[in-house]
Amino acid sequence: MQKLEIAYTGDVHYNLSPAELIEHAIRKGEGRLASTGALVCETVPYTGRSPKDRYVVEEPTTQEDIDWGAVNVPFPPNLFDEAYKRVIAYLQNREVYVTDCYAGANPRYRMPVRFVTELAWHALFVKQLLLRPSARDLEQHVPEFTIINACNFRAFPEVDGTRSEAFVIINFARRLILIGGTRYAGEMKKSVFTVLNYLLPKRGILPMHCSANIGPKGDVALFFGLSGTGKTSLSADPSRKLIGDDEHGWADDGVFNFEGGCYAKCINLSRDNEPQIWDAIRYGSVLENVVLNLATRAPEYADDTLTENTRAAYPIEFIEGAVIPSHGPHPSTILFLTCDAFGVLPPISKLTKEQAMFHFLLGYTARVAGTEAGVKEPQPVFSACFGAPFLPLPPNEYAQMLGERIAKHKSQVWLVNTGWTGGPYGIGNRISIQYTRQMVNAAISGELDEGEFHKDPVFGLMVPKHIPDVPPKMLMPGDAWPDQRDYDRKAKEVEGMFASAAKAARIALPV
Repeated sequence: MQKLEIAYTGDVHYNLSPAELIEHAIRKGEGRLASTGALVCETVPYTGRSPKDRYVVEEPTTQEDIDWGAVNVPFPPNLFDEAYKRVIAYLQNREVYVTDCYAGANPRYRMPVRFVTELAWHALFVKQLLLRPSARDLEQHVPEFTIINACNFRAFPEVDGTRSEAFVIINFARRLILIGGTRYAGEMKKSVFTVLNYLLPKRGILPMHCSANIGPKGDVALFFGLSGTGKTSLSADPSRKLIGDDEHGWADDGVFNFEGGCYAKCINLSRDNEPQIWDAIRYGSVLENVVLNLATRAPEYADDTLTENTRAAYPIEFIEGAVIPSHGPHPSTILFLTCDAFGVLPPISKLTKEQAMFHFLLGYTARVAGTEAGVKEPQPVFSACFGAPFLPLPPNEYAQMLGERIAKHKSQVWLVNTGWTGGPYGIGNRISIQYTRQMVNAAISGELDEGEFHKDPVFGLMVPKHIPDVPPKMLMPGDAWPDQRDYDRKAKEVEGMFASAAKAARIALPV
């Protein structure tokens, strides 16, 4: 194990155990224990990622590759060097925690990474989220990337060249990432994901923002989707084994998890709907921004006082029957998850290859009231490859790799609406997770392959006529609306949104 390469005068804690990190966090007032045993921490005012505060250093080795723009904002090398010096000076004489991990469950492709954090609970978070080296591995661990998280260090925009006090700056040439001004732990895991999204395509591996599980017959299913669409909930299926809940690679020998843990949204979490996630939240887990009952310390999962983006982080071993090591064969089924708050997309539909490429590049979902400040009405969100904020390369490069793999391995692709039915948000109802599970299971099992299909008249999607235990009128969304004319108007409106987004992104409409 390498020691810190920087001159440092404070206390450095190397690779502490989860129990030690929990003790440190409680001693320093960073969090409290819930009745479940999980460590509960707050990250207010930043309770989610800050995509507008993420930068990539513009330097010769990557200058021609990066898809520069609103997602990958260029940052001058000289300002990075100054920011690095200021961050290191800030950390002097403070306790810091060094945590060595791996990203990539397949040993052929794994990347050694190191985190230097000023908070003990941040060290616990990355230890539980990424892959944990054995004692022997630690002796040989040489980090290829180092992430320094000085979360309480605040930038001065006029000095540091940032937009605000918060920043995430990736320097591919120096193999360094600086994080400051925000305590939201998800910035760390997504920074590693961004790095992998740059490095792995050069090795012929497709990085994917998806969850994955495997059935008793060895059939793998992938679940693509943006935050809130159900990746974690739907892949945590007691009848199938979990490979991973968020980030995977697709290589010549199959798919593999980038991480060693799960990061589940837990707003309105219940044992009935998500038993595996419920049982995973125990000692060693981390809860972010979950309100505790003052008398019992029980988590109040329905309380969104701090944010709707409440989170639980836990090792994948906490999910019963999880696949370890976390990799599997090529997927037979791919599901694109979208939360359509307008209530016009079918709850499930089969896609042609052309439709699959269109919806992958479009990456549609909808943001509803309460998820972000100022959002009063449902807003369409289009995020290329269901993960635009994490893509350093042009989206077409990832789409081409996916299309080649779908064709080669004959994967069946489905579009699944986990949003609203019978009307838009505020009028209709959210599709129950029980119905969605039934539809997803029918698609994965092949039960729908020989069934009959309708063609959706607006979106041209092939919709199953019958799925066991799912109300037939739910399958064709217009039938579920009280007034067909209202549905027609809203469906045409959403179709227009799709066309406008496709035109702006230069995506060809499927025939």
